[in-house]
Amino acid sequence: MTNNNSKPNKKIDHKRRGDNRASNQAKLSGQKDNHRNGSSSARSDVKRNKLQSVPRVTNRQTAEEIHSGDRIVVTIKRLGINGEGVGYYRRKAVFIEGALPDEVVKAEVTRVEHKFIAAKITHLEKTSPYRVDAPCPVFGICGGCQIQHLSYEGQLAAKEDILREAFTRYTGIDNIRMKPILGMEHPWGYRNKAQLQLGMQQEGLIAGLYAADSHKLIDITGCPIQHPKINEAVDKTRNVLQRLQIPVYKDKSGQGLVRTIVARWGFQSGQLQITLITTSDKLPQREELIKSLRLALPELTSIALNVNPKNTSLIFGNKTILLWGEDNIQESLGDLEFTLSPRAFFQLNPLQTVKLYESVRTAAGLTGRETVVDAYCGTGTIGLWLAPYAGEVRGIESIPEAVEDARSNAERNGRTNAVFYEGYAEELLPRWVKSGFSPDVIIADPPRTGLDPTFIEAVLRTKPKRFIYVSCNPSTLAKDCKTLLDGGYSIEWVQPVDMFPQTSHVECCSLLVRKD
Repeated sequence: MTNNNSKPNKKIDHKRRGDNRASNQAKLSGQKDNHRNGSSSARSDVKRNKLQSVPRVTNRQTAEEIHSGDRIVVTIKRLGINGEGVGYYRRKAVFIEGALPDEVVKAEVTRVEHKFIAAKITHLEKTSPYRVDAPCPVFGICGGCQIQHLSYEGQLAAKEDILREAFTRYTGIDNIRMKPILGMEHPWGYRNKAQLQLGMQQEGLIAGLYAADSHKLIDITGCPIQHPKINEAVDKTRNVLQRLQIPVYKDKSGQGLVRTIVARWGFQSGQLQITLITTSDKLPQREELIKSLRLALPELTSIALNVNPKNTSLIFGNKTILLWGEDNIQESLGDLEFTLSPRAFFQLNPLQTVKLYESVRTAAGLTGRETVVDAYCGTGTIGLWLAPYAGEVRGIESIPEAVEDARSNAERNGRTNAVFYEGYAEELLPRWVKSGFSPDVIIADPPRTGLDPTFIEAVLRTKPKRFIYVSCNPSTLAKDCKTLLDGGYSIEWVQPVDMFPQTSHVECCSLLVRKD
């Protein structure tokens, strides 16, 4: 289905260090908007509700007369950015979790706000031809995936519609030039990393995610969107911890040791990295633990301990101890090679990342002479991808550790024309321009919250010929594009990429060019 030590609206804070958030959506997809009604079992209840007697519909003349508990009939027009069905009742938006486009549903109102109504399905009057049975037994409960009940063909179409709706709403452009979404041939088992919380239940030690809007831990053994090697690694690590009776952290009491299992699998290298997040560096039965994990997992390359004693939503702490093996595992994207420490950021879907980066390269239109600025560069992957085709690449990032990783990656891959700077783009860009530097292309890949307004102002003052916006949030993308359009740019095209199948998340590469 984030490491803060600087301004809150920065790349590593919210997206590139998204692996440091404990919420399920940060791990498996995007984040939830406040119109979600928390009815996480809605999808799994659909089949049962179809067998129940049809509820009586409430007769209201206007949407303002609607109250919680009322029954309404809604035709679903599209999916919302969180995967919920969106329809209208007396011209007021209705959000219904589990409903699909073109379905007609009878629903019970659960929440009424000034601008929207939230409801849950009680009966399907008309079913979408794209509705399927979700293969995951905890779909609709764990909160990691939102649209497993929609066929993959339907998912791709719905994600394109989500983008079109966002641009129509926020820019007023009804006919945005959108390229066909780049999907996956096999949209399962694509995630190369898992971060699962540990907890004791009647059946023993489990590893999983917290159910939506609750603190109930859901066992997600065999998660179908994780790579099989990840599922195996988590399962066997959990078994070893349980057999050795190593104490697990309990949130309520604050007692215990091991909080989280982090497993990362190198798709290209075939290397496995296990990191245990603990409250202390005092690990009982350390040698037996190492021996047992090595026997259980032959591909194991690295075992590490990360200490996080604080009562916080952040997963990783500041101290990491290597227990056994290599400090890092190796991985690659195309011809780029990377070393990944336990806390290092790396794209969760490497296969689709290559498609996204190639879309960025196409948008940049490089001939080998251009100067490129990668404004939210993180560990430098986009800038390094473009470096062989550009004259000069400058990356900007506010997180010192990420800048160090980017410089190391550049050296490792021989990208001598790529230089990375610590700081904020809205501060460095004007300074560079004043000194005579004029970038031909600026690329920004910000967090879900979008671009910092001061950064947009800096771009409009800098006036690059091309501005490439890589986004994981259609709403903030479209809002920011509206500001750029008003500032003298036009949208040439938008390329959606399905980075996270089975979730409502959609990535997008947009090319904007100056009108003059």
